[in-house]
Amino acid sequence: MLKVLVLFLLLIAGIVVGPMIAGHQGYVLIQTDNWNVETSVTGLAIILIVALLVILALEWLLRRLFRTGAKTRGWFVGRKRRRAHRQTQSALMKLAEGDHKQVEKLLSRNADHAEQPVVNYLLAAEAAQQRGDEARANQHLERAAELTENDPIPLEITRARIQLARNEDHAARHTIDRLLEVTPRHPEVLRLAEQAYVRTGAWAALLDILPAMEKSQVSDENHRAALQLQGWLGLMNQAMAEQGSDGLKRWWQNLSRKTRQEPALQVAMADHLIECNDPDTAQQIVLDGLKRQYDERLVLLMPRLKSGNPEQLEKALRQQIKQHGATPLLHSTLGQLLMQHGEWQQASEAFREALKQRPDAYDYAWLADALDRLHHPEEAAKMRRDGLLLTLKNNK
Repeated sequence: MLKVLVLFLLLIAGIVVGPMIAGHQGYVLIQTDNWNVETSVTGLAIILIVALLVILALEWLLRRLFRTGAKTRGWFVGRKRRRAHRQTQSALMKLAEGDHKQVEKLLSRNADHAEQPVVNYLLAAEAAQQRGDEARANQHLERAAELTENDPIPLEITRARIQLARNEDHAARHTIDRLLEVTPRHPEVLRLAEQAYVRTGAWAALLDILPAMEKSQVSDENHRAALQLQGWLGLMNQAMAEQGSDGLKRWWQNLSRKTRQEPALQVAMADHLIECNDPDTAQQIVLDGLKRQYDERLVLLMPRLKSGNPEQLEKALRQQIKQHGATPLLHSTLGQLLMQHGEWQQASEAFREALKQRPDAYDYAWLADALDRLHHPEEAAKMRRDGLLLTLKNNK
């Protein structure tokens, strides 16, 4: 605009001043070694104005050409972006249909021009992994890594998910450990950590993430409780495998009192001690557990306790019968303990009390054995026959 104004002023000046200097135009000489240029002052002014007009015209032409090129480039780029957008939308529909081959193809094509290229490549990597093409999945992950700048979390989550799908459990655990350092309460990271830790037997790490899972509301309370029990049982198995009964008892003592009072853990601990041929410690855990609360699983362990102090078990059972009533389980268990000590009459009475409340093939068999010891073969044969009929009935 300024250039046009200057040109307009020069034209006005020429119109006004030209007649005034008519006849007084002066003389201009431009001399070089080979040639001379002679003109008047008015002629030189006209030449300069024309030259200025030519320069302005060239500038306008070049500007239009460059602007047209930019528009053309913008049109092509916009066309690719629109195509990438359409392909992404189509890929999402194919994802809902489960067509992973088309999902990968549509997401990876023109992915560099998509609104979020990293997302396209990550989804394409998962789609490729779903159909078993690990090479393509790796290519998409590498491209996503090249484009990732400020937020590597989605990339690493996808990497961990793919590693778990390939059963590369230890590699996935390494990836997840790094993620937990950056984002310890990310719900998806915690879900993946649960899978990786369970698969690799990282029970201490599994127990460590349970508070974060609760705060982030990952899974329900029952599932978290099951995971906690699984973690404790895993550590229990490790202690027994590495150091036997002594290591198992040391591990148990290092637990908090609240944890040792969990009935499921008491049952598992007693069972492990029985397996390690340490019935005395197992019996103590069973009796301590029953003092705090009644649990049928602890009662079921009693016949397996071959300790040197059976009177304590019988006393505890009779106490449980007083507190919780004459249940079939308590009477049956008492009968089994009495049989182990040769008290056949009392054992037979206990089995009869159990059978009064519910028929059971095992109780019939144990009662028959006790009756044989008491020299009642006919009644013993009848008990075995009743037990056999009950077994056949249950197997139909």
